[in-house]
Amino acid sequence: MAFYVYILASRRNGTLYTGMTDNLVGRVWQHREGIIPGFMREYGVKTLVWFEVHDTRIAALTRERQIKKWNRAWKIEMIERDNADWKDLSDGLGP
Repeated sequence: MAFYVYILASRRNGTLYTGMTDNLVGRVWQHREGIIPGFMREYGVKTLVWFEVHDTRIAALTRERQIKKWNRAWKIEMIERDNADWKDLSDGLGP
């Protein structure tokens, strides 16, 4: 089983949300459909702009907590290093 740390954005340089899941496709779908009330639905955070894969839940949780403590500039730098155009990475993830 794989575990994912991910960042969603409302738009380029917009609102960012960092999360962790073991089902990235399903979690992105939940964000897009607004299934879960709260921050993501309120701010329209629906575009998967960055993610990484971890072998264990503990490793993913540790990384998520680390990134959540980062300042915004560091997160944007990481996104742009791997995804300079802020493309929606969920397009190639599967069903």
